Amino acid sequence: MECLIDINADLGESPEALASGADLELMRYITSANVACGGHAGDDSTMRQTIAAAKKLNVAVGAHPSYPDRDNFGRLESPMPPAALERSVREQIASLARVAHEFEMRLVHVKPHGALYHATNKDREIALAVGRAVQAIDPQLIMVGQAGASALEIWRGMGLRTAAEAFADRTYESDGTLRKRTLPNALLDTPERASQQALDIALRHTVVASDGFELPLVAQTICIHSDTPGATAIAHQVNQELRAAGVQVRALSI
Repeated sequence: MECLIDINADLGESPEALASGADLELMRYITSANVACGGHAGDDSTMRQTIAAAKKLNVAVGAHPSYPDRDNFGRLESPMPPAALERSVREQIASLARVAHEFEMRLVHVKPHGALYHATNKDREIALAVGRAVQAIDPQLIMVGQAGASALEIWRGMGLRTAAEAFADRTYESDGTLRKRTLPNALLDTPERASQQALDIALRHTVVASDGFELPLVAQTICIHSDTPGATAIAHQVNQELRAAGVQVRALSI
């Protein structure tokens, strides 16, 4: 059976990373870019730069909406009413879709950012609000969420397409959650460790948790965080090792 996997990263979150070329270098080794679209970061300028680079490198683009909280980079949950959250997420996706249209590109997916990503797994109303926002823009967009998370089932129940996500550069706990960044060994910040985890995910559908427990995990896309130390080197080796193992590395498609 053919093994397919997408490699994604969150980009367009920092004008400095765009100016320095860091985002561009990382983009060379991924197949999908989750583009910040104004909630936690990003503006028209960073969206245009990111999408222009993605088009040049044949990288698919998706929206990376967040709670509208630039002060905290979208990392804190917000008590927003579902209707207000739905409106904010819809506006964020629409702003990126307009920029993508300028470059004759179409958005492929939506991946919530930070606290919103995790909130969709804990609160059905939040997941539904995000799903409704996506339906209003383009019901063909693929919803990206953590493998095994309840949000994926909710979105599928709404008739939306989904892609389960796993992480090459984060350690898992045995219950399937990500190890908190405040704890030791939360990051897999060497290319060797991250690429081994990516291979386990793609080929064996497992990850080894922090306590040594082997956790079953099926995913269609693997994330590498752009703010992980050495992210570009990690992405390069993950991409290289997956291809060497016979994995077809390519973007999600609608």
